[in-house]
Amino acid sequence: MPDIPLKNLLTEIRNCDLCAHDLPLGANPVIQVASTAKILIIGQAPGTRVHETGIPWNDPSGNKLRQWLQLSDDEFYDENRIAIMPMGLCYPGKRKSGDLPPRKECAPQWHHKVFEHLPDVKLILLIGQYAQKSYLNDGYKTLTERVMHATEAKAPFFPLPHPSPRNQIWLKKNPWFESKVLPELRKKVHDALKN
Repeated sequence: MPDIPLKNLLTEIRNCDLCAHDLPLGANPVIQVASTAKILIIGQAPGTRVHETGIPWNDPSGNKLRQWLQLSDDEFYDENRIAIMPMGLCYPGKRKSGDLPPRKECAPQWHHKVFEHLPDVKLILLIGQYAQKSYLNDGYKTLTERVMHATEAKAPFFPLPHPSPRNQIWLKKNPWFESKVLPELRKKVHDALKN
């Protein structure tokens, strides 16, 4: 049984300023959760556009992710069916090649509390290496190996590469992702939402 109601927890999360002094744009935790959700998406951290709008995956990466999942915007943003909780809830800042990693304080502070409110989750999408390293202890050394064996991941987890436009080279090098992994992903998404 959760310690506090979900509504109160989400208020706490959205008011969090645990590492605000280290964030270049300040704190703006982005999360989408309802206790009826069937799918949980755990990604990296919001980018600048998501930080500005407060809408998760509201960027080109999100467009690609919705395409992979074969979900409309309305389906994707239905919090009663799909929860979204990144490893870092706030935009972490930039480095030379993309954004900084998610802040390390965030997931330990909030993830377990949110999980207490998600009794009906059938599928957890782990997008990118940070989410996968945190939740999977599968012996694979690389994201590519892990995604190649996505269908063998311990239920309810399903590892995915990040859908960033920066990953086009990875997608071209690994055509098996679209031909083998995406059909299985779509089936799991459909099955999870059907129940």
